[in-house]
Amino acid sequence: MRAVVYDAFGVAPEVRDVPSPTAPDGGVVVDVRATGLCRSDWHGWAGHDDDISLPHVPGHELAGVIGEVGDGVTDWHVGDRVTVPFVCGCGRCEWCRQGDAQVCPDQTQPGFTHDGSFAESVVLHAADANLVAIPDSVSFEAAAALGCRFATAYRGLVGRARLAPDEWVTVVGAGGLGLSAVMIAKALGARVIVVDRSRPALDAASRLGADHAVLADGHDVPARVHELSEGGTHVSVDAVGSEQTCSDAILSLRRRGRHVQIGLLPPVGGHPRVPMSRVIGWELDLLGSHGMAAVDYPGMLALIASGTLRPESLIERVVGLSEAASLLPALERATPAGMTMIDPRRP
Repeated sequence: MRAVVYDAFGVAPEVRDVPSPTAPDGGVVVDVRATGLCRSDWHGWAGHDDDISLPHVPGHELAGVIGEVGDGVTDWHVGDRVTVPFVCGCGRCEWCRQGDAQVCPDQTQPGFTHDGSFAESVVLHAADANLVAIPDSVSFEAAAALGCRFATAYRGLVGRARLAPDEWVTVVGAGGLGLSAVMIAKALGARVIVVDRSRPALDAASRLGADHAVLADGHDVPARVHELSEGGTHVSVDAVGSEQTCSDAILSLRRRGRHVQIGLLPPVGGHPRVPMSRVIGWELDLLGSHGMAAVDYPGMLALIASGTLRPESLIERVVGLSEAASLLPALERATPAGMTMIDPRRP
């Protein structure tokens, strides 16, 4: 099969023929119909993830059709339309049994712990615990958008921050993850301030319902947020993952506010610097959010089925594997106003 492969961290990926996978016990092979190009894939390519072995096929948010079923799988069959959280639990440990597969100590992640979905086919483990059926009314591209950015934003705002109607929320970053957070926050009845360095990205956020858009271009972002929200927001989200964006998000909070760190935050000089004096003095809550378990999908799918949430509206373009290989190294500098989806069947 064809796949995007890199042989060393930071070295340009290429499209090449690799052996087709076979279904492991308890797992399946999914023929990929759509897979998202995500900043997390760039972090892996840059060498920020210890789980990756080389050579490697990236890609972790996907949707497709089951092409092969391994021994021991009882709930799924060849031809089923499925998606999957980017964190797949083992299905057996105490965290999986209590519905928290996203923190399973024996988790697998396509595109990180094993070859991912920038390919014509991908292996998924513990299928009965992790696969999610795609309703016929939901496209493969929209379903793939759920696997990482949309589901992670939903979990961060609903499961972690417990965002309530009429609360203010600051979303720093208006890429796919940030725009997902904007849509979900508005669906929950919150008031949203979005921050980004790109005017087109801010325009996209405004079209999706953001109440205010702040250009991060040499301005004092927290001061502007405090002015707009009359004292700071109840919740903040860093949807980028840098010292600056994390700091801006935390400093945008009002006293007793809740910060959700979703964007991956690589260390600088050992550890990322966070404004902890503000955290202590204002009794702020710092919350991590790492994907969402398959058991939590029904609530999100219900909002999509009702038309309240439309993940397909975040898709900016669809490309093939060759273009994806060239786009991946440039992702850190890119300012897309939405999501890029990959169709491995394209050239």
